[in-house]
Amino acid sequence: MSDVRLLAAPDKFRGTASAVEIAAAVAQAASAVSASCDAAPMADGGEGTLDALGGPNRTSVVTGPLGEPVAAPWRLSRGVAVIEMALASGLALAGGAPGNDPVNATTAGTGELIAEAVSAGARRVLVAVGGSATTDGGLPAVQALPSPARMSGVEMVVACDVRTAFVDAAAVFGPQKGASPAQVELLTRRLRTLTGMYERDFGVDVAALPGAGAAGGLAGGLAARGASLVGGFEVVADEVGLRERISDADVAVTGEGRYDVTSLEGKVVAGVAELAARSGTPVLAVVGSCDPAVPVPENVELVDLTARFGSQRAHADPCGCVREAVEATLRGGL
Repeated sequence: MSDVRLLAAPDKFRGTASAVEIAAAVAQAASAVSASCDAAPMADGGEGTLDALGGPNRTSVVTGPLGEPVAAPWRLSRGVAVIEMALASGLALAGGAPGNDPVNATTAGTGELIAEAVSAGARRVLVAVGGSATTDGGLPAVQALPSPARMSGVEMVVACDVRTAFVDAAAVFGPQKGASPAQVELLTRRLRTLTGMYERDFGVDVAALPGAGAAGGLAGGLAARGASLVGGFEVVADEVGLRERISDADVAVTGEGRYDVTSLEGKVVAGVAELAARSGTPVLAVVGSCDPAVPVPENVELVDLTARFGSQRAHADPCGCVREAVEATLRGGL
């Protein structure tokens, strides 16, 4: 199979393996059958986006989600900054939902990172907004940004992994961040107040922007300051030249931890399948588990690791399972 060219474009398997690790497992499977492999670990705008776009090469100490200082990794290369808000204002930094303060958790650190990037010469700032601890509408981040004059000429792009409306952010995501029903009501009222404030101060109706509720409204706050809200997969795909790399491949291998109805809503597996369909490239999607009720695109062969190896091994050794499943599929013929 030495003339077979694979593209490894997986998402992370949340909580068990990174996209980089899964892509490496696919490359090992390709090597075992003497195929070549182009590794393109992917992300949808949530956690892992920084790694998919080259990984960090800088670290700044900023305000963490609960007000404590945190050392947040980020990237600056050729005038393009990549900031993953979860590394500055993320739920994991707050100790998960049990350790979080959902009412007071702040996005200030993300704004501080953006300011740092602009100060360091960034002309384009990509902000990945998944995995937040916050539902503050992005106001602390907005307040930490440089002045509009200083931001003039800087393109700010927010990679969203959801399309939630601004005012709905508390009801949709607040409970996952530890908010009680009463706190969800409080946070919703606060978001509603901010919509009026942003429209008054910046002339932007964030309530009308799909995705403005991402990261508890951080996306909307940044949009009020001129940011473009873009689907996270599309941002990463454009930055890594995924369309062209899929066209050059004989088989595209993708994957994620759980294939369910959300997989069809701007996530990596569906995005890879759509791009591959345009070039006629077959797709192998290796997933930790799947919802059998969710349809699979016609150009995709789906491998469920839990069904093949059992739940215990699929969770404990996802990379080994991916390697074995991809190698077996390649030997059997896709």
